[in-house]
Amino acid sequence: MTYWDPIPTLAILQPGAEPAFGSGWMGRWEERNWRNVPGPFYGAQTDTCWTGRLHAPDLILYDDVYGQEFVYRQPRNPEEVKDLLTAACEETVAGYNHDGDLHWTPDSVRAWWRDRGRVRAWATSLGWSDWVTSEHPEERSAAAAARHYAAYVDAGLAEYLRGYLFWLVEGRPAAHGQTLPELAA
Repeated sequence: MTYWDPIPTLAILQPGAEPAFGSGWMGRWEERNWRNVPGPFYGAQTDTCWTGRLHAPDLILYDDVYGQEFVYRQPRNPEEVKDLLTAACEETVAGYNHDGDLHWTPDSVRAWWRDRGRVRAWATSLGWSDWVTSEHPEERSAAAAARHYAAYVDAGLAEYLRGYLFWLVEGRPAAHGQTLPELAA
């Protein structure tokens, strides 16, 4: 699958939600969580109420120290954009944003990928923490999502990032069979 641009779907679901504006979209790039996967959406200084996974469990995970929310997988279809929009609107301090395309560069995406071991180590350690056996279902769910994140880093994320690199350079998704940029450059 090539990169799919979720922003046109967001514009349909929430007209007037230009990058850096609109309900739920006040997160600042400089404050984004380092665990966010490159792409248009990210969590920055979010609250610690753990509401994101209630609406977008396949996209959002929590920082284990402060409980802040971040995007561990970018939306792949309109339904997931709707889920992320709902999570962003429920987040009480509007700490999400969708202006990542204005900030990510091929070099910064490649740098993030080179440092993926840090993300994977975090996700793996969280997945086997006290959350795994917690009496709280939301902690067990977050532990499972952390394991999914580590698996995504191992298989699937590289292909997504190569498609995203193409998108950043060309301003359009790659056509079927078109060569995608390499992550190691």
